Amino acid sequence: MSGSAPVGPVRLAAFALLTSSLWPARADNASQEYYTALINVTVQEPGRGAPLTFRIDRGRYGLDSPKAEVRGQVLAPLPIHGVANHLGCDPQTRFFVPPNIKQWIALLQRGNCTFKEKISRAAFHNAVAVVIYNNKSKEEPVTMTHPGTGDIIAVMITELRGKDILSYLEKNISVQMTIAVGTRMPPKNFSRGSLVFVSITFIALMIISSAWLIFCFIQKIRYINDRNQRRLGDAAKKAISKLTTRTVKRGDKETDPDFDHCAVCIESYKQNDVVRILPCKCLQGTKKLQSCENNSPSM
Repeated sequence: MSGSAPVGPVRLAAFALLTSSLWPARADNASQEYYTALINVTVQEPGRGAPLTFRIDRGRYGLDSPKAEVRGQVLAPLPIHGVANHLGCDPQTRFFVPPNIKQWIALLQRGNCTFKEKISRAAFHNAVAVVIYNNKSKEEPVTMTHPGTGDIIAVMITELRGKDILSYLEKNISVQMTIAVGTRMPPKNFSRGSLVFVSITFIALMIISSAWLIFCFIQKIRYINDRNQRRLGDAAKKAISKLTTRTVKRGDKETDPDFDHCAVCIESYKQNDVVRILPCKCLQGTKKLQSCENNSPSM
């Protein structure tokens, strides 16, 4: 093991940071400048004296839309072969425009085709504006991109408000709408989703890097311990190999039955046992170790 930096976590960190920097740009366009749209809706129900009015403050102009005020009657696409057509993606999409209507606004639902297709199809039928409502109830309006749609005004609103307006149109109730330019919203550096993503990525990388460093540290300690043990073992073998040896013969005092047993083997010395002479003047055999005559401590 060496002290070099762990390559795996470094590469993973670089990849994750690159991904986190690109992901928000693909997921949404919160980093772009946009304009809010202030929308006033007037509903004239038959048999009702005063019209019903309400305001939509969460509208948003499309990125390629003129930022201008417009007013007109709201119209939804006609059914195609008896099937409701809320998306405006079908080439057979048509709108019934009463003869006395000079300016009208198309109401379409998001989904199935691009914003440009929806807006261009409404513009082909002479709509002055297109209001596209979202197809997800909990999602805020986004800044639509629709290059090449000309001077037609395009605005997005929430699904809830869009379906409210559609419910009146399906009952053949007249709905008038006025769209005015609201506030210019500067670009945001990070959306909430991208901030959460980067935070989670950073925490995950910290955990992975910490685990990798701990693993390397443990491996290094094991390597050092093994190396020290090998050194001690080699030194012990070298020291033992330098000790002189002799063979126990008949008549040596070690063969006396009253002589102390080998302190290591706990056995009596026998003739022809090979013993080593220790520095403390003890004798160590292949299986035997003779105790010191002066009762000094053994090895």
